[in-house]
Amino acid sequence: MKITDLEKKIGNFCLQIDHLDIEPGRIHGIIGPNGCGKTVLLKILAGIYTPDSGIIDYEGIGFREITMLSQRPYLMDASVYKNLIYPLQIRHIHPDENKTDELLRKAGLLGQKRQYASSLSSGESQKLSFLRAVIFQPKLVMIDETFSNLDTESETLFIEMISEIQKKEPITWIIVSHQLEAVHQLCETIHYMEKGSVIKNETIAGRYRGSGQREIEKGHTGA
Repeated sequence: MKITDLEKKIGNFCLQIDHLDIEPGRIHGIIGPNGCGKTVLLKILAGIYTPDSGIIDYEGIGFREITMLSQRPYLMDASVYKNLIYPLQIRHIHPDENKTDELLRKAGLLGQKRQYASSLSSGESQKLSFLRAVIFQPKLVMIDETFSNLDTESETLFIEMISEIQKKEPITWIIVSHQLEAVHQLCETIHYMEKGSVIKNETIAGRYRGSGQREIEKGHTGA
């Protein structure tokens, strides 16, 4: 995905990104202080906000192949299982109950399969939201502060599941989080934002491919 001359004004805030490359099949992290535009950028990429100007080249990714997890997940007034398979149903994909049960088991939710999702704790809701996001094999997953409501065990589970997906059939991830340890543990490229612009990129070479050596790209991509 290539982003060029992107601009979005919301009140007194202005997002301005001259150029940003999101390499497909890699895990990208976006970090920066509160109010720097991280969530605004994700909402533009998800089609929730319309930019005032600029070009976003999704390079063949359709909106039905994109999913976004927010800090406060929205769950339907239905069972855990029905929430999980909803993305499959709207895409006319028949769910494989063995596979869905395995996902629920990994997340520690198999025992709540028939319970209403409203009975879940905040952390359990985030787990279900994550499973629902990846069950239909999207091409782009965006995560906005999902790690913030997770305990250490759940955070470790998320990291393991994302790593497992990347080793089998890599997809593109954009992760916004204040949990810097998780970002640095997971991400192959980290984009630093400040005052509505991307100011630096950092690439970790070889992650999920071998060496894991860190490389710094000094080039600025923002104003």
